[in-house]
Amino acid sequence: MTLIAGADLYAPEPRGTTDLLVAGGRVAALGAGAAVQGDAVETVDGRGKLLLPGLVDALTHPCGGGGEGGFANRTAAIPAADFIRAGVTAPVGALGTDSIGRSLEVLYGSVMALRGHGLRAFMLSGAYRVPAPTLTGDIARDLVLIDPVVGIGEVAVAEHRGTQPTAQELRRLAAETRLGGTLKGCGGTVLVHVGEGAERLALLREAIAGSDLPAGVLYPTHVNRSHALLAEAAAWTREGGFVDITVSTTPELIAAGDITALDALAALREGDADLSRISFSSDAGGSLPLYRDGELVGLQAAAPSALNDLLAETLQKAPDQLPAVIAGLTANPAAALRLPGVGRLLAGGPADLLLADAQSGRVTDVMAKGRWLMRDGELVNG
Repeated sequence: MTLIAGADLYAPEPRGTTDLLVAGGRVAALGAGAAVQGDAVETVDGRGKLLLPGLVDALTHPCGGGGEGGFANRTAAIPAADFIRAGVTAPVGALGTDSIGRSLEVLYGSVMALRGHGLRAFMLSGAYRVPAPTLTGDIARDLVLIDPVVGIGEVAVAEHRGTQPTAQELRRLAAETRLGGTLKGCGGTVLVHVGEGAERLALLREAIAGSDLPAGVLYPTHVNRSHALLAEAAAWTREGGFVDITVSTTPELIAAGDITALDALAALREGDADLSRISFSSDAGGSLPLYRDGELVGLQAAAPSALNDLLAETLQKAPDQLPAVIAGLTANPAAALRLPGVGRLLAGGPADLLLADAQSGRVTDVMAKGRWLMRDGELVNG
């Protein structure tokens, strides 16, 4: 058993200074009932620390991404250590532009390797292209029969690199995905890559209109590309959908119109968005352009560390936004992807958690499935 004593708990709701007891891979108790002693209890001093659920990263590319412009622009696979150091205990892997040089089989192998390192990893079938590539030849079968598969994505709309799906194609894709999630008992969401096209979320609205599908089955990401897109995203949350802000960016992308995560959250708040339906993801493994004197000189890969950077930035620049940011890194993406028990710390729930310095926001300790993966900034082997 492990007792974390005196930490400032966000479950993700703020709970104040609290003790938390872990036993058998689960949260055994919170608060006064957690204060137990004995030789079998490891006591961790949580004073001066934030205690949060492990981060849920709704869009990552663990087998690598990129590839636009040729094979030399492919990004590398992401080791488990990078997720652990960032506090991500539930990465969700996906393919992107390239589902030819990369395959769902390779993605599956990467996700299972992350599980082998102790993470609660998941994956999406499909890719940018429609019809969506699958492992079994059928979207619903992928969800029902393949354990880590919890949805489809990232399907591209408003994007010149996509296959320009029609509203009917997107509706059918969403229906098949929802059916698979219904039979599986979890998952069943389509993660939608929204590009720079003027169409923005129009295709999503058309796909849902006149159908029996809820807006939540289509989960748009990269909604911080422009203020016009953020305005539509705010409306999407009011209609019952979830939206995802991409944290990873570069100064060049910001100069071209990208909006930083905290500014995007502020814009969504001003647009009367439902804050419980906003998430943040790293797009780890996705390619980001590198420029020198205005000339493209190469690409760098987005990293899981962007999420810890956001937590640290929030503490320093916008501490009043901390509850919304923490929820957007934990419970909200789990709800969007319908991952029961993930992204929350509650009695009887999974012991996936992190400790972060309360001043800097830097992750110091990470636990998944009740086992320490990092202690005092050092990875734990075995």
